Amino acid sequence: MNVLSIYTIAALFVGAGLSHFLWPGVFVRIMPPYLPRPLLLVYISGVAEVLGGIGVLIPGLRGYAGWGLILLLCAVFPVHIYMVRHPETFSMVPLWALYARLSLQFGLMAWVYGAACRSGG
Repeated sequence: MNVLSIYTIAALFVGAGLSHFLWPGVFVRIMPPYLPRPLLLVYISGVAEVLGGIGVLIPGLRGYAGWGLILLLCAVFPVHIYMVRHPETFSMVPLWALYARLSLQFGLMAWVYGAACRSGG
């Protein structure tokens, strides 16, 4: 297990999760219109990110938290697909950045798997 990776993952997800509560409107705007109760979903995903980020710091929970974060990344993947499919809605973000963000999800999953899941804590 790489301690630096664990702490970086924790900081990344806790920070991202807290941003859901500090700036919820940003996240509501990127939600696909077919998803119900977007603000509630933003808060739920924020809680999940914070808990997952904290969980990877606790050796006995690290593997579970890692898998939870991977499931969360899968759950929010449709948001990234929606953004790529409707770039006109997100004209403030360059198209290449939307594709990069979409691709980054796989890198994050692999990173979390290697640092938290595979190590088993």
